[in-house]
Amino acid sequence: MTNAMWMQGVEWLAAAASDPRTCKWEWDHGEGVALLEAGRYWDVLSVPDRLGLLTLDLLWRPSLPVPGPTLADSTAGRIGFFLPPDPSGGWIGSGLRYATRGSWVAVPPPYRPARYLEWLVPPDGTGALHVPATLEQALREANGTLAVLSPMCGDQGTAPIPNSPVSHGISDS
Repeated sequence: MTNAMWMQGVEWLAAAASDPRTCKWEWDHGEGVALLEAGRYWDVLSVPDRLGLLTLDLLWRPSLPVPGPTLADSTAGRIGFFLPPDPSGGWIGSGLRYATRGSWVAVPPPYRPARYLEWLVPPDGTGALHVPATLEQALREANGTLAVLSPMCGDQGTAPIPNSPVSHGISDS
């Protein structure tokens, strides 16, 4: 990413703050993390890290658009996918958390990790986000893969429940 793209990413992300100048100061001089409100420019779908990492890998297919901003929280063991705002918040499934209007998300600057947070795909400043239908399909595929692999690997209770598919109002038929 070029410096111009980093700066565009910073400006785009900081625009979600109530005070963008303070947000940028916190990134550079404070703890390196800013709390930003979801629901105005983006929402965040947070999933367990195993599911999220496999999903992100599936989203890097050549036939798909470049994945949108994706944040890893190593302390919580979660991956956050930035999506267009959706006040209905229709994402349901085992282990899913959906942050929309009224929710706050801790984020580092796009140009470096901070404490336990790191961008896997940093915002590029264009406003590009994950496409909900594409993300849902990749989550379903990753969930199915984990459901098959978990018993073979001896993991007990770490995979999402196979009969609890992700749903964003899109039917399987």
